[in-house]
Amino acid sequence: MLGVILNEKEVQEIEYMLKREMEELLLDMSDPRIDEVVKRAMEEKYQIVFKIYKRFVPPKETMKYVLNKRNTQ
Repeated sequence: MLGVILNEKEVQEIEYMLKREMEELLLDMSDPRIDEVVKRAMEEKYQIVFKIYKRFVPPKETMKYVLNKRNTQ
């Protein structure tokens, strides 16, 4: 386990980067041209990024990014 101390501006930047990454992954996972094997790998990455994001924001804010099959199709 690692620990890190961040100021408020750094926290906001990390939140922004994580949101952007999740939105990009959601967009790519909904692309019918991308192979299912690649989509599964992207979904695994999404879950990792989402778990990190959950550590930075209140639970209410995470609801927008909860992954379900509707988001990926």
